[in-house]
Amino acid sequence: MNNRFFLLILIVVIMGFGCAKQSETLTNIAAKELYPISVGKTFTYRLDSTVVATFGASLQKKSYLAKDSIESSFLDNQGRQSYRIFRYITDTLLSKPYQYSATYYAVIDNNKIEYVDNNLRFIPLVNPVSANTTWAGNSAINTTTNSDNYYLNNWQYQYQNINQSYTVKKGVINNTVTILQQDESSGLNFDPNFYYNKTYSVEVYGKGVGLIYKDFLHYTYQVTPSKYYETGSYGIRLSLVDYK
Repeated sequence: MNNRFFLLILIVVIMGFGCAKQSETLTNIAAKELYPISVGKTFTYRLDSTVVATFGASLQKKSYLAKDSIESSFLDNQGRQSYRIFRYITDTLLSKPYQYSATYYAVIDNNKIEYVDNNLRFIPLVNPVSANTTWAGNSAINTTTNSDNYYLNNWQYQYQNINQSYTVKKGVINNTVTILQQDESSGLNFDPNFYYNKTYSVEVYGKGVGLIYKDFLHYTYQVTPSKYYETGSYGIRLSLVDYK
């Protein structure tokens, strides 16, 4: 009887371990399956932009609808398949036509995805897609001490919540992967009487969909000679509304 009970417990443990391992790795999936880009596709997001108010007195949020349109493809100087992405924005009520806002580039490599935004080259996805995978996603960016991009220095991207569902404006997206890119601050809680610095960045991708959520915030708050948010403080949050 004891032997049968022990065998039953062993089977349960093995099954539980197998399920846990499955959730930590999307079986036989490549990074490019989390970013299935092709010419003609469009992605619409709710875009919440955080900016510094006049005289740096506060941070303000402005909201838009952003449409990313995959306009064309080309080979980069290394012969890699690349895509040109146009972003258009309008107000959240769609009371005005979409207006051109920016151009981005995506590069599909054998073992990674690269994304070029304002001449800054990020590496948002790499192989293998596993909870044990970490990488320097900003390694192609000049982040030296005197650079305007120093706040991007030494980020270690990490996969989390693999194969989990995630809720965005469009609804529930299954089979997603979260990438925690940075979560750093100068203290536990913000206090308007003291200096404070915060940088936070996370992205979520859906298998067979692409980017479904992004939350980035970087700011520096000074208290001398007066209280203000530094120029260069900003944030952006994207939540997928629709894609086709």
